[in-house]
Amino acid sequence: MPEPDFPAGDDTLKPIRELVKAADIDEMDATRSVHSLNPNAIRLKKSVGDITGLTQLGAHIITLMPGHESSEYHRHLYEEECLYLLSGQGEAQIGEEVHAIGPGDFLGFARGGPAHVIVNTGSEPLVFLVVGQRLEQDVCDYPRKGVRLYIAGENEAYVKL
Repeated sequence: MPEPDFPAGDDTLKPIRELVKAADIDEMDATRSVHSLNPNAIRLKKSVGDITGLTQLGAHIITLMPGHESSEYHRHLYEEECLYLLSGQGEAQIGEEVHAIGPGDFLGFARGGPAHVIVNTGSEPLVFLVVGQRLEQDVCDYPRKGVRLYIAGENEAYVKL
């Protein structure tokens, strides 16, 4: 039996995998995670890319509560990542510089770039979309901890810098 012919622009009748509506994202349960090297890096994550079937990019809506950090201060040697701020106020430490960030700001971290971390310095949740590559292999430095992480598939190994 052939697929019904829906009027152009009418997405209320036939949901598709590639589209996640705002109402559905709002209803998603967020996953709480704590970075293994930073107990103050507590994130609430909605993996919107996973539910659309993305395998080479991670796309997540991250919420940081006031005072919390996005991760341990780090840099990727091979993967690239970017963030788009949706709401809230915070700071981005990029290298040795600290910058105020807020809604509408975009941050892009090229492979091999400076170490960075996001901190919610406001009184409301800081919410952003983060998109990053999912390479089979990567190397990630954590300069404040003096540690390097080697990633090969599901295998990970930390060594001292």
